[in-house]
Amino acid sequence: MLNTINSPADLRQLPRTQLKPLADELRAFVLDSVSKTGGHLSSNLGTVELTIALHYVFNTPEDRIVWDVGHQTYPHKILTGRRDQMSTLRQFDGISGFPRRAESEYDTFGTAHSSTSISAALGMALAAKTKGEDRHAIAVIGDGAMTAGMAFEAMNNAGICEDVNLLVILNDNDMSISPPVGALNRYLARLMSGQFYAKAKNVGKSMLPAPMLELAKRLEEHAKGMIVPATMFEEFGFNYIGPIDGHDLDSLIPTLQNLKNLKGPQFLHVVTKKGQGYKLAEADPVLYHGPGKFNPAEGIKPAAASKLTYTQVFGEWLCDMAAQDKTLVGITPAMREGSGMVKFEQKFPDRYYDVGIAEQHAVTFAAGMACEGLKPVVAIYSTFLQRAYDQLIHDVALQNLDVTFALDRAGLVGADGATHAGNYDLAFLRCIPNMVVMAASDENECRQMLSTAFAYKGPASVRYPRGAGTGAAVEKTLTAIPLGKGEVRREGKGIAILAFGTMVAPALATGDKLNATVANMRFIKPLDVALIRQLAASHDALVTVEEGCIMGGAGAAVAEALAEAGIVKPILHLGLPDRFIDHGDAGQLLASCGLDGDGIAASIVQRFGKDQPRLVVNNA
Repeated sequence: MLNTINSPADLRQLPRTQLKPLADELRAFVLDSVSKTGGHLSSNLGTVELTIALHYVFNTPEDRIVWDVGHQTYPHKILTGRRDQMSTLRQFDGISGFPRRAESEYDTFGTAHSSTSISAALGMALAAKTKGEDRHAIAVIGDGAMTAGMAFEAMNNAGICEDVNLLVILNDNDMSISPPVGALNRYLARLMSGQFYAKAKNVGKSMLPAPMLELAKRLEEHAKGMIVPATMFEEFGFNYIGPIDGHDLDSLIPTLQNLKNLKGPQFLHVVTKKGQGYKLAEADPVLYHGPGKFNPAEGIKPAAASKLTYTQVFGEWLCDMAAQDKTLVGITPAMREGSGMVKFEQKFPDRYYDVGIAEQHAVTFAAGMACEGLKPVVAIYSTFLQRAYDQLIHDVALQNLDVTFALDRAGLVGADGATHAGNYDLAFLRCIPNMVVMAASDENECRQMLSTAFAYKGPASVRYPRGAGTGAAVEKTLTAIPLGKGEVRREGKGIAILAFGTMVAPALATGDKLNATVANMRFIKPLDVALIRQLAASHDALVTVEEGCIMGGAGAAVAEALAEAGIVKPILHLGLPDRFIDHGDAGQLLASCGLDGDGIAASIVQRFGKDQPRLVVNNA
């Protein structure tokens, strides 16, 4: 049956009796497809029925659905004409793992970070009202994403819009990427345990005469407070319905049909299960959150021992430093597993803080701790730190507070694409007073830089990429490196390549090819100006290489240092181009940007030519 569904219009032609068999087919297709390409699995198995119900009841794409977070949209993609493209999911030139406006008219809003859906859907709903168009806007938001302040800012705004066609669906699966935390999660748990109220209310209504029924209606809100916690969503101005079973189409479809006919902001609470229908994913939704390729019949097998990942290096350093310094506290905005903090939480539970999907709060929370003499380490992805930029400047750097930022996923991240790439941290951090900014070239240097940042009495950041390192041996000591000092890794002639972080390895390959000098600059701020002057004096030209945006990045810092010193020297800046870079294999993406060894060499030869003095091309 799934093969006959090429658009939601086809879906809406089916009798309701056919929807459950369709859901079974769709779930099987998702499992088979993701097992072959890798991608997000648990969340998508959990949204099969909800996706079918939404497209069945609402007139999409005329009615707008905004998915939050967007990694739960594989069933949506399959039902909206992209079934045959799922084999290209998250691959170079293939379809995205997230909603993308340029990909389909059914992807009404690009979502890959959390907690933006209510704001976007409210904007769409009020735009429709302004234009005199009769359409619905639906925001589907997870319970994890509801921990972010932006979701409540949007609800606060929406609650006063009495005639807006807005439906917020809370997809409550009791599971974000890491286990959900905080008061909201506890509230939802209590609400779910309060089924007595719902049953008692329905039974009572069936037995009461009309006058008593009217009295009961007036007392209903007060009665809720007696039996279950007060529904805060109603206090925001929403008509709250639920919770209902998000896998029961016989509940979902009539409820959505009823809500479609109501005016004003509506809030539907559905309960789903991550990994639904695949027992292994149900049992361990974290393991199956974003797997690579695997055999569904066998499940995910333990990976063979390989090189340490940078995330593992950070996790081990955090435990070692915490054992040595009792003032260290670790903070994560809902990324315990992704940031490598599982072991830290186990060993130091009293010093581990998961603040939920709340990056702004995480940074200011760290600032408050630093004010009291603790030494917070904020483990955060580069792309997520962008959300807390104001807090970084005003609450940490302006007060020169002692906070260490461990920036995972710096540079290109591969299959997750532009939304998750950490391309801008070097540029947006180096302009902030009091900041120390470092980029690790290998696993051992990463550990040393983390120790350097922790020892520095002020805000400091260490950026490192996703995945495995170079295979460098990691020393167990907690040794810092001299602040603001780079090192020459290869002596050559003619050209000096100033490499930052992950670009040191391909720069060394280029150095061997062109007999160029290669410096591992280590620090973007404070920059090693003495080393730059030395290299400028002894070479014909300089080349800067970074896995970050060229505009305002590390290379720009080198150019500024030369200009301030009055040094005029030919300089070539290599880095990520001024465009958003799509998903695909990380190595392939770097090569497409000219940031592998061959690409760097080709750019140097193209700019300076083979006949430049002392530039020798070694083709051996």
